[in-house]
Amino acid sequence: MSGFAIGMWGMGALFVLLALRVPVAFAMFSVGFVGISILNGFTSATSTLASEAFTLAASAELIVVPLFILMGNVATETGMSRKLYDAAYAMIGSIRGGLASATVIGCGGFAALSGSSVASALTMGKVSLREMDRFNYDPKLSTGVVAAGGTLGILIPPSTGFVIYAILTQESIGRLFLAGVLPGLLLLTMFVLTVSILCRFSPEMGPAGPKTSMVEKARALSGALPILVVILLTIGGIYGGIFSPVEAAAVGAGLVILFGVVTRTLSLGALWNATRDSVSTTATVMLILSAAHMINPFLALSH
Repeated sequence: MSGFAIGMWGMGALFVLLALRVPVAFAMFSVGFVGISILNGFTSATSTLASEAFTLAASAELIVVPLFILMGNVATETGMSRKLYDAAYAMIGSIRGGLASATVIGCGGFAALSGSSVASALTMGKVSLREMDRFNYDPKLSTGVVAAGGTLGILIPPSTGFVIYAILTQESIGRLFLAGVLPGLLLLTMFVLTVSILCRFSPEMGPAGPKTSMVEKARALSGALPILVVILLTIGGIYGGIFSPVEAAAVGAGLVILFGVVTRTLSLGALWNATRDSVSTTATVMLILSAAHMINPFLALSH
């Protein structure tokens, strides 16, 4: 059997394993390790595993992953993410489907803080699903906007996905961040338009919420000001050439922790929870990256 045929069988096996709900990292690792063993021998496969894992662990660029995830988790613990959601709702929550649109905007804002689709969906889901249920929103719309809005984390910088892609392909992290801004905003706008169209033809899916005065809008925006400042400083610092992505991640994480300490909204227990969740998510990302570094040589060997 030719190397190309083995490569095709390997890719087919990968899709089968994913369809069987095998975790992505284990599916990629299994296909890569077995494929390299067949094409180049078992010793080569074990050597590749050791060398690629070490190279990955020694990559300084990867420090942005735990730092941005930590920033998002601390923002959740201090209530900054909820205030971001409240501000979005105060602006457009009174229109039909406004709460769902506010959820999408909140997801976009939190994506710009955490860089993680999973963190965005989980955080905004905790806050918004209960509120939309309280205002009698259709559960299908409620869960749909959280799931869709969470995907903005893969586009709106600082995107963890962009960091992983940049490391795997040796691309510039900063340029990828810049490239994701307009597509991310376009996707967010299309989500909001979709919600508006759905609620126009099916008003029962997203009834209008209570109207807010200009004073209430201003108060909500002032509450979200700290998180908006953090977003502007981190992303603006990268684009302005003040920070590298790694430095911006450290600055952002430090700012949200400092905010929590100054406002006394971040206890040691809350910081421990945020740190533990960040370590868990980072370990998952590192496992997927290690597996990707196993399947890449297999694809190269099979041409």
